[in-house]
Amino acid sequence: MTTNTFPRRALLALALLPAALAVRPVRAQSPAPVQLFKVVSTRDEVIVGVDAAQLGSGGGPAVERLAAQLAAKGQLTLWQYASHKDAGGALVQAPLKQIVVFRNDALRIEPYATPLAILPPK
Repeated sequence: MTTNTFPRRALLALALLPAALAVRPVRAQSPAPVQLFKVVSTRDEVIVGVDAAQLGSGGGPAVERLAAQLAAKGQLTLWQYASHKDAGGALVQAPLKQIVVFRNDALRIEPYATPLAILPPK
């Protein structure tokens, strides 16, 4: 008498499947040294990077802290960011040049999300 082991193997595989698909905890990534924002004016849109020191400490979202700094100071010197390929050929967000954002020109500031790595200014 031949015993068909296929159903037994299938049942064993189904029993082990939840363990194989178990969600493993993911380590929290440290916050990026630079946060990106999109500054919208009547003429154009520009992506800028702001480090934690420029944002200052305090409560509230980073975009609100940046807007408060711009309102208080009247202008901010920030790094304009663009996507580039790094030395290894990977696409990254890198600083392009320093620009000045004026309070009167900025219509809107919003957080800018990117899946690319963000390089800090040198």
